[in-house]
Amino acid sequence: MTASLVTPGSIIATEGEHENGEGTVLDSGNIVSTVVGFVHVDNGVISVAAAKAIVEPEVGDTVLCEVVKLNEKNGEAMITCVEGKPGSLQPQHLYGQFFVTGLVDRFMHQTSDALRRRDVCRALVKEVHPVVRLDFRERNDCGVLHAICPPCGDTLQPELDGDWNVKCPTCGYQAYRALADNYGAGWAELDQGASALNNAGKRWGAAAEAMFAKGPAGRATFIAADVREDGRERSYFRFEGESGGHGGGRQRPAPGTRLFVGGLPREVGTEELRDLFKSHGDMTDCIVLTDDAGVNRGFGFVTYAEKTMADAAIKALDGHRVNGRRIGVRDADDDKKNEGKKERKEPEGLKLYIGNLPFSATAEHLQTLVAAHATVTEVVLATGPGGKAKGFGFVFIAEKDKGEAVVAALNQSEIDGRKIKVDIANAKGNKDGGRKGRSGQDDGDGSGKSSRELQALREEGEGGKKRRRRPRNKKD
Repeated sequence: MTASLVTPGSIIATEGEHENGEGTVLDSGNIVSTVVGFVHVDNGVISVAAAKAIVEPEVGDTVLCEVVKLNEKNGEAMITCVEGKPGSLQPQHLYGQFFVTGLVDRFMHQTSDALRRRDVCRALVKEVHPVVRLDFRERNDCGVLHAICPPCGDTLQPELDGDWNVKCPTCGYQAYRALADNYGAGWAELDQGASALNNAGKRWGAAAEAMFAKGPAGRATFIAADVREDGRERSYFRFEGESGGHGGGRQRPAPGTRLFVGGLPREVGTEELRDLFKSHGDMTDCIVLTDDAGVNRGFGFVTYAEKTMADAAIKALDGHRVNGRRIGVRDADDDKKNEGKKERKEPEGLKLYIGNLPFSATAEHLQTLVAAHATVTEVVLATGPGGKAKGFGFVFIAEKDKGEAVVAALNQSEIDGRKIKVDIANAKGNKDGGRKGRSGQDDGDGSGKSSRELQALREEGEGGKKRRRRPRNKKD
């Protein structure tokens, strides 16, 4: 049979026709090549002689590789060859992994602080199975052999300057690399290897620590402007409605230019909102807010370049119907939405607390009760949902000096057979909700009601029957 070149996966014969030999494998009744090489048949045995020897790295071998992936604490390099063993690598040996602790003899915060993608390196093989593990730290001849400048692409030159040991002769970029002795020298023998510039065992200086403290932003590399775009100003993309630009934040819009749009139908998105508002001026931002599932939350924001444009949009679109629903448009910074929640101003005079009231008591009862002793300015009877009385209230009297006398006259008096409690309420702002006894002690259980009042409420709900106390076992 005439020799022919085949590649892995090529079917070169069928089972029974020949016996499979070296460089082949049986698969579903076919004899398949596993290497790149030439087919040979000898005495009924078909084999494939590899065109290039197959090399399997072993622990202790030295490999040349190119960094292709960097994570925070580990990375991956593509192995190009095993030194001293010419031949091809099998797929399972094409890539080697390494850890940040195996880069150089000093503390590294991240792998990208000592290596960058596309760096050509020499590494020591520490493991082969289950994956190839590489080490750059154990020998001085291991490390980076060639590196290019990330901003401009020129070759970095070894030059020690404080924390940095490489520098670009074109744009002045400086950085740190875990250098091998032969960095930048190819196969030449050096009297003084470049690994001496790694500052092994030393602490980082202020310049490097300042960069590390900035996190990913401090490690970012921008392409040199004169190389990339001839010095033109850079523009940065940002998603609409999100922060962007320089400094990690966006400029706050001018007062009155940002509008809140509420009452939006669920089917309205950012594009529909933009179409609705674009006729009233130049918009700098427009977004409809959505939940985690991407569903419209019923409101959005529109920002105009000028306040006059925003005012025109409010006048034209506030109350406008969109798909049958009226939308609300207003200044997003306007405080009118809180006008209905303004704090109620209490009347002038002394505030008295009256508790343990029967639920049948009315504001007129309290008015009549206190008016016999002082001038009543207002009565507030506390009520719950549906207007149901809560069993207490407040009475304001004009004569602040008569508070003690009113309390002495009315405390423990009866209304509809129930003894009421009368006391002077403290000024607003106390944590007890605005009422404490004259002694300064809380008369309640933290809910704003005394224990007597709570018991009265329970009795009222049970038809006036006192709750029977549960008998307790006596201690021996």
